[in-house]
Amino acid sequence: MSNPSESLSSSQQSWWSKLQPYQKLVYTVATLAWVFDCLDQQLFNLARSPALDALLTAAQKEEKSFYVGLSTSVFVFGWATGGMIFGSLGDRYGRVRMLGITVLLYSVATGLSALSTSFLDFSIYRFITGLGVGGVFGLAVALLADTMPGDVRSRALGSLQSFSAVGNVAAGLIGLTIALTAFGQSPSYWKWLFLIGALPAFLVATIQLRVKEPQAWRDSRDRALATGKKVGSYRDLFGHATWRKHALLGMILSCAGVIGLWGIGVFSSDLVGDIIANNLKDAGKTAEEVTKGRQIWMSINLLCFNLGAFFGMMFFTRITEKLGRKKTFAGFFFCALLVTVFVFQNINSPNDILWMAPLMGFFQLSVFAGFSIYLPELFPTRLRATGVSFCYNVGRYLAAFGPLTLGALSTKLAKSAETTAAKIDAFRDAASWMCLIFLLGIIVLPFLPETKGHPLPDD
Repeated sequence: MSNPSESLSSSQQSWWSKLQPYQKLVYTVATLAWVFDCLDQQLFNLARSPALDALLTAAQKEEKSFYVGLSTSVFVFGWATGGMIFGSLGDRYGRVRMLGITVLLYSVATGLSALSTSFLDFSIYRFITGLGVGGVFGLAVALLADTMPGDVRSRALGSLQSFSAVGNVAAGLIGLTIALTAFGQSPSYWKWLFLIGALPAFLVATIQLRVKEPQAWRDSRDRALATGKKVGSYRDLFGHATWRKHALLGMILSCAGVIGLWGIGVFSSDLVGDIIANNLKDAGKTAEEVTKGRQIWMSINLLCFNLGAFFGMMFFTRITEKLGRKKTFAGFFFCALLVTVFVFQNINSPNDILWMAPLMGFFQLSVFAGFSIYLPELFPTRLRATGVSFCYNVGRYLAAFGPLTLGALSTKLAKSAETTAAKIDAFRDAASWMCLIFLLGIIVLPFLPETKGHPLPDD
């Protein structure tokens, strides 16, 4: 990951070769911040269920699905709050400075999650982690948008998001490694996942010492001060008719993707874990074999999902350069709906996981490359991090209800179920109904501008 050009195809090396050495450094640092951000997200998804097995009281375990959803909602709510706060601060005080703070915040809080003794303190640590995680995307995207040359900007931003899959895959490999070693035999193996998530704190030194604020941001700040305009101001964002329209519609567009992923997609690991555990129990395996099989296949599912996601985001980036932003979004949202319903209804065995998980990851996460490319093109420099963070993270306030809704809906449907298989089917149905959220992304597109080939806006 220290040299992104080694991982890029020959056609993408052409845009990489156009960058100056310092621009390559900025790209690498911003990408690593986002990679480690995604690593922490996925370590939480792997550690969530076993952590709650250890932290919930006997009474709470009777409604474990609810508490799994609640812990995820707390994390996503913190994510949204962090995005709102640090996006504005990034426009006011600099992208680089705030990026360092957010990386430090999510690293330390993730490590502290390993020290949790109850659901309450676990949720507090997850909220603080969410604050840092939420701030990174808008800051990293704005930093790259302000630094990259215009002719390679969309490719750089799309590949930034594509490398999120590297962090996700790394989490899957870490989970798989722990599951296959002696650490995985301990009920507290989830603690190791969180401790590993604290390591990105070391990236902060590189961010603070070697990366400077982009000249475009400095010029925009000085120009705004000279003309009486404000930087990083939500009042200015919503006081201007065009920026207000872009913010509200961009938020709805982002919400479709975010709810689709965090309200449905990330729970594929839980579904896979339950299916594998049920299959192994029916096969007469011991409790230890069931636990190990569950861990292994949840990690494999995560790996396969994000392998597909990497290629999906790369593909989205290329297609949007040919067809434009809006047509590409519409096609991928529609495919995400169909594919996700198909996978949740039909996945049943390890062989299914190996091809269905990549297929779902390809379409569900591809639109996030679009958010990296499209959202910075909707706002001026002085409001760019604010606008991008608003769109990407306010949607998370709504998305925070996605896990709660899925948990509550699946619990309600499962109440009448008498067997484990019937409860799994109830979860499938709940997730499938929630896939209608992808239609929201298609509905809002006609009201947004096409920005392909246009320079970044300014005022």
